[in-house]
Amino acid sequence: MEQTALRTVLPEFIKSLTEKGRSPSTIIAYKADIEQFVDFAESKQKPFIQSVGSEFISSYRDALLADKYTPKSVSRKLNAIKTFFKYLKNQNYISNDPAQEVAHPKIEGKKPRYLSKIEYRALRDTVRDDIRTTAIVELILQAGLRISEVANLKMKNIGDDKLTIEAYASQPQRVVPLNKRAKEALENYIKNTRPKADSDFVFVSKNGKPLAIRNIRLVINKYMQKAELPNYSVNDLRTTFIIENLKAGVSLTYLSQVAGHKRISTTESYLQLAEVQEAGNKQELTEL
Repeated sequence: MEQTALRTVLPEFIKSLTEKGRSPSTIIAYKADIEQFVDFAESKQKPFIQSVGSEFISSYRDALLADKYTPKSVSRKLNAIKTFFKYLKNQNYISNDPAQEVAHPKIEGKKPRYLSKIEYRALRDTVRDDIRTTAIVELILQAGLRISEVANLKMKNIGDDKLTIEAYASQPQRVVPLNKRAKEALENYIKNTRPKADSDFVFVSKNGKPLAIRNIRLVINKYMQKAELPNYSVNDLRTTFIIENLKAGVSLTYLSQVAGHKRISTTESYLQLAEVQEAGNKQELTEL
């Protein structure tokens, strides 16, 4: 079989991803990950497709771990390599796929984190002069919205005392109660800060464009730093919502429905973290 350089085939692999309709971000990430692998292979005098075996790919994985890449990052890079070599086999560059049998690094699941009352009150104090961010924080803390649900919330979804979260992906439509604190923060933003933009979305930028998830994440992380809570992220606000309501004796079934958990066992898994021995039966959310 003719020797073919890894780098030579990379452009046609990237083109195949485009033709398959893969997202631009995925294509960029795959290209960077494969280029990094090719650089490593060339530095080890393994520039050709046919010279790379499963042991070499395993050694690359281990080298990344030794260079302090997280197991999650290494696993992502290995996915790109596996996709690349699957393509090479399908295109008959190789008869056997050496990446197929390479194992992913073990990823230890992180224990969910939640803010104490002192901590989320400190965050609240830090964001109080930023009316838009205050509304976002309160919607997650008081109503348990996911960051994507905040970004996709539309003006028509807002009721007097409730929000309608539209169906998306595998999530069905659900209705979330809107308590006084969340309602006031949302109304304050809409009346006093939200640009007079012709947009269906609630949270928009200064030029009227829907606020992107990454921008919401960045601004919350910025305020976490300012509040001296650097170990927390926006996702921990939703966990805080769940924990505080379990502590307040809210029914598992009701909380599961509000949070949009597909299975009640997901909500139940937070009981130990909340240090609650037995779930309550309240049918009303607590106000944080």
